[in-house]
Amino acid sequence: MRQMKGEGEEEDIVCLDESFFIDDNYQLTTFTFGSQVIELLCLQSASTDFDLTGQLVWPGAMLLNDYLSKNAELLQGCTVLELGSGVGITGILCSRFCSKVVLTDHNEEVLKILKKNIELHASSENSKCCSGLVAEKLEWGNSEQIGHILQTYSDGFDLILGADIYIHNSCFCL
Repeated sequence: MRQMKGEGEEEDIVCLDESFFIDDNYQLTTFTFGSQVIELLCLQSASTDFDLTGQLVWPGAMLLNDYLSKNAELLQGCTVLELGSGVGITGILCSRFCSKVVLTDHNEEVLKILKKNIELHASSENSKCCSGLVAEKLEWGNSEQIGHILQTYSDGFDLILGADIYIHNSCFCL
């Protein structure tokens, strides 16, 4: 794209799209919560541009997982909906105790790595515990996506979890 700078002068303008910020150099990383060991693909840092923060594990998820591992009896047989799952560390831990876990995220790039991590755990030695683990696209406030989840999982959820998430009021029209 060129823009006129002044009299007869042109200036190049560079427009960056999402692909400039995407880093998919994921590393297999091991996390331990009590007796539970979880290996998943994630980044060690990620761009906050284009909302790619879900590509890594944040401190709030580590704290939540530590709590859940120490109180696993709260999860026994439950159905869980996780908001803003990112790479899936909390949902994968929950799947070891729960009957069904639906992990959600809104970013397509993050959903790709989330689904890879679900596949990784479905093919591991813990595959029996991960049979009720699924990923769904969920952009908060999107009534079509919310409706899809409510229709698909019409029995509802016993627990709704989220770590390191926020809602910006400008995203919603009330």
